Amino acid sequence: MKRRHFIKSMAAYSALPVIGESQAARTITKIIPSSGERIPVIGMGTWQTFDVGRSAEARAGLRIVLQEFFDRGGQVIDSSPMYGSSEPVIGALLPQMRPRRAAFAASKVWVPGKRLGVSQIESSRKQWSIQRFDLLAVHNLLDWQAHLETLGDMKANGRLRYIGVTTSHGRRHDLLEEIMRKVPLDFVQFTYNLAHRSAEDRLLPLAQERGIAVMINRPLDGGGLFDRVRGKQLPGWAAEAGVQNWAQFFLRFVVSHPGVTCAIPATSQRAHMSENMGAGFGRMPDAAFRRRMADYFRVL
Repeated sequence: MKRRHFIKSMAAYSALPVIGESQAARTITKIIPSSGERIPVIGMGTWQTFDVGRSAEARAGLRIVLQEFFDRGGQVIDSSPMYGSSEPVIGALLPQMRPRRAAFAASKVWVPGKRLGVSQIESSRKQWSIQRFDLLAVHNLLDWQAHLETLGDMKANGRLRYIGVTTSHGRRHDLLEEIMRKVPLDFVQFTYNLAHRSAEDRLLPLAQERGIAVMINRPLDGGGLFDRVRGKQLPGWAAEAGVQNWAQFFLRFVVSHPGVTCAIPATSQRAHMSENMGAGFGRMPDAAFRRRMADYFRVL
C-alpha cells in the first residue's frame, strides 16, 4: 500500500468515527457554473478500485467504503465503461446504502461511432440501475464530435443534466483547450496534482473564463504522491488549514484552486476514504497557503 497512514488491523476500521447529518451538511461545496448547483469538492473515482467482478467478498468490502463515502457527505461518483466491472458493481451497491443517498452519477462514453456510443450509454445506465445520469463525458476525447452531438440531444430532451469531455495523465491538452473554446460544455475532466501542475497554465484559467466546471482525476497521482513523502512528517503548519494527514494535504491543494470544482480520488480502503473525505471539511487554503504547500512538496 502506498499510503503512509495504512490500516494495521481490522480494529482500526471499527474505530473510525462516524460523521452525522449535521457534520455532513458542513461539507465544502463548489458551484457548477452552468447551473448554480453546488456539489462537494471531494468525490469518488472508481478506476481499478471497483473493478472486482462478481466477488462477494470484494463487493462487501466496497459496500463499507461506499457507505463511508456517503456518511461523510460524498455525492459525486465517477466511472466509465472502460473501468471493467466498476459500473455494475456500483449499480449493485448503491441500493444497499443506508440511509440511501442520492448520488451525482457521472460516467463516460468510450467507443468509436455515434451508434455504438448510444448503445454504450444505455448499457451503462442499466448497469448503474438509474433513471438517468447527471453527467456524461466523452472519455479521452474519443470521437468527441459525434458523441457530443448525442449528449447535447440527450440534455435538450431532459435525459441528461450535464455534458463534458475528459483527458487523463496530462495528455492531449491542446485538443482539450480547442474544444473548451469552441463547444459549450458543463464539465471538463483532466489530471492535476502537486506533481503535475501544467493545467494551471492554460486549462484551469480557461475553465474559469468559459464558466466550465472542472473535475480532477488522479489528484493523488495514482498513489504516487505518497511515495514522495514516505517516511516524512507532515509539516506542523499544515494544521493551520485543518490538514491532518498527507492525503488531505494533497487533496486540499487540488480543490482549493479557484478553477477546480471537485476531485475524484479512488480507493478500496475505508480508512483511506475517511482520510480523503476529511479534505472536504474545514477552511480552504488561500493562495499564499497553496504556494507554501507547493514549495514544501517541491523540495521533498
